[in-house]
Amino acid sequence: MLNRYPYNSGHLMVIPRAHVADLDLLGAEELHDLHEELRLASRVLRATYQPEGLNIGMNLGRVAGAGIADHLHYHLVPRWNGDTNFMPVLADTRVMIEHLDGAWQRLRAGFERA
Repeated sequence: MLNRYPYNSGHLMVIPRAHVADLDLLGAEELHDLHEELRLASRVLRATYQPEGLNIGMNLGRVAGAGIADHLHYHLVPRWNGDTNFMPVLADTRVMIEHLDGAWQRLRAGFERA
């Protein structure tokens, strides 16, 4: 799933089907499936965007920054050297070089090839 408010182009989220807020509430098979999807998403992001690195993480609970506190999910953010800019500092604005529709098209094709 694409993040509606991406930190970078290609920012994905991997979300289990189970609507739970904590990893301990997933069964062993669900947890395994979640991590297989995480591995697939990482592979597709690397092949599609050729980032120099990835941030992969999870915010559990609203106080930890979870935008959807009741449904755990992983964030995968492709990163490149120097990918930050001055706009958040000066104008409290982020600049995205790719529209979500474009990211969806690219990533969809990547998942179809995977």
